[in-house]
Amino acid sequence: MNPLTLGHLRIFLHIIAGCVWLGGQITLAAIVPVLRRTAPSDTTRAVAQQFQKVAWPAFAVLVVTGIWNLGEVSIGNQSSQYIVTLFIKLLCVAVSGIGAGIHALVLGPNAALGPAERAHRSKMLSGIAAGVGLIFGIGAALLGVML
Repeated sequence: MNPLTLGHLRIFLHIIAGCVWLGGQITLAAIVPVLRRTAPSDTTRAVAQQFQKVAWPAFAVLVVTGIWNLGEVSIGNQSSQYIVTLFIKLLCVAVSGIGAGIHALVLGPNAALGPAERAHRSKMLSGIAAGVGLIFGIGAALLGVML
């Protein structure tokens, strides 16, 4: 058996955190519409809030292990193509976090509103922000594989 190294652990943590961040968003995108049709609004809200308790720590692990990954690469020795890919990946990571953050902030403050008011105020903005977060997260994952 190959020995387990710190490098293996770093990449493993990065991948697992990415699975939680992206996999959870994809799963919620499939589950939430069903919950909205079949369960009380409190159920949907509770599921989303519980996911955030797992997702945001995973995002933090992604950022920390991503910085750790950068520390292991001699960026000055990389090609300009690598640097451009890395820059675009980091931009995607930022937009993914911002999109998810806007989604969470739009839903959170409006949670006390009635269903009709909440739907009117935040449904479109929240959905767009969530979609942007997911799409850019997927883009960051693809670019990470390319690196």
